Amino acid sequence: MEIMSTYQLAEEIVRDGDPRLEALLAACHADKRRPLCLCQDPGIEMYVAQIRGRHIIKRMPNSGSHHHPNCDSYEPPTDLSGLGPLIGSAIQENVEEGQTNLRLDFSLSKTSRKSSQSGSGVERDSVASTGNKLSLRSTLHFLWEQAEFNRWSPSMSGKRTWYTVRKFLMQAAEGKKAKGSPLTDFLFVPEVFSIDHKDEITQRRMTRLNKPPEGGRRQLWLLVGEVKEIQESRLGHKLLIKHLPDFPIMLDEGLCRRMTNRFAMEFALWNALNHSHLVLIGTFEASPSGIATLQTAALMLATETWLPFESLFEYTLLDTLVRNNRRFIKGLRYSVPATQPLASAVLTDIPSGPVALYVVPPDAGEEFNIVLESLIAESDFPSWIWRAGIDEMPDLPAMK
Repeated sequence: MEIMSTYQLAEEIVRDGDPRLEALLAACHADKRRPLCLCQDPGIEMYVAQIRGRHIIKRMPNSGSHHHPNCDSYEPPTDLSGLGPLIGSAIQENVEEGQTNLRLDFSLSKTSRKSSQSGSGVERDSVASTGNKLSLRSTLHFLWEQAEFNRWSPSMSGKRTWYTVRKFLMQAAEGKKAKGSPLTDFLFVPEVFSIDHKDEITQRRMTRLNKPPEGGRRQLWLLVGEVKEIQESRLGHKLLIKHLPDFPIMLDEGLCRRMTNRFAMEFALWNALNHSHLVLIGTFEASPSGIATLQTAALMLATETWLPFESLFEYTLLDTLVRNNRRFIKGLRYSVPATQPLASAVLTDIPSGPVALYVVPPDAGEEFNIVLESLIAESDFPSWIWRAGIDEMPDLPAMK
C-alpha cells in the first residue's frame, strides 16, 4: 500500500495536497526552519527550496535511504547505483540556497572559428569516472532520476506520455546550475507536437533558439529527445526527433558513423523491441539561418513505460516487474563502466524491507563475480540474482 507523504512544519502536520502546504513551506523557507518527514519515527529532517516562486520540500543530501521505502523521498543507498561517486563532486547540492551545481565534462559553447567537437563527439563504451564531472550519459541519468522516471508503481500505469516526460524533466532541471547558468536556460526538450498548434510551437522554438553570439562564442543547446530515425541527406545525415517533424538535426558523416558504431547494441535492441524508446542527449548548434547541427551525443534505451534499461535481460526483468504490479526503483549506471556490477533494481514493496535485484550477463567473467560478491556482502539489503542466459529467471521475492 502506498503512503501519502506527511510532514511536520513547525507545529502543523500536513499531507501532500493540503491547501495550506504552500503557505507553510514559504514560512519555513523564510525562517530557515527544517520540516520533518513523518514516514519514520522520529521524523527525518528535510529542507525547503524556492524555485521560480514555488516552494518545494526536498530531502537532505544523502538522506534518501533513511526514509521509509514507501515514502516519495526514499531512495536506495547510492552505492547500489552509479550515483555515489558523483555526489559532492560532480553534483554539489547547496541546501542553504536550494541550488544544485553540476560540473559537466562537455562544452556548451563554441567559437565561431572552430568546431566544438572534441574527440569523437560520442561517449566511449566504458568511461572510468573520477567523480569530478558529469558525462552526457550521466547528465541524462541524473535528470531521469530527478524526474523519478526510474521509479515504478502500479498506479503509474497508462500515465507516462511524452507530455509527462517533458514536464517532469523540465521541473527536474529547475534549481540546477551548470557552467554558471541555470540548466533550464540551455536545456531543450521538445514540446508535444500538435498539427492544430504547429505554427505557435514553431514560433516558440525559433524564438528560443535564436540567441545571438556573445563574445565570439555561440551557445550550444542540450537536447533531450526521443529518436525517430536517422536519414541520409544530400551532404550527410539528419536526425529526426519525435515531436520535431519540421526540425531535422544535421550530423556529418563522421559523427553518424561513430554514433552508430558506438551505440550498435542500443540501435539493435531498439529495432528489435517495438515498444521501446531510444532517448538521445546531445549538444547542438542552432545557426542564424535556423539549421541545427549535432555536436555530441549519447543514447539511452527505455521501456514502453520509460524505464531505462541496458540489455535484453534487463528489459525482460523490468517487463516482468511491471506486469506483476511490483513497486521498484531502477538503478542507473551514470559513468560506471558496464564491466562493473550494479543493482538493476530495488524492490520496495516487501514488508520486511527492500531487496536488491542483480542481473549477471552471460559473458560475466571471474572479476565481475568477485566484485558482485563483495557488493552484496557490503550491502544491508537482501539480494536476488539472475544469471541471465545461463539460468532461468528465479521467482521474484514475494510481496507477503
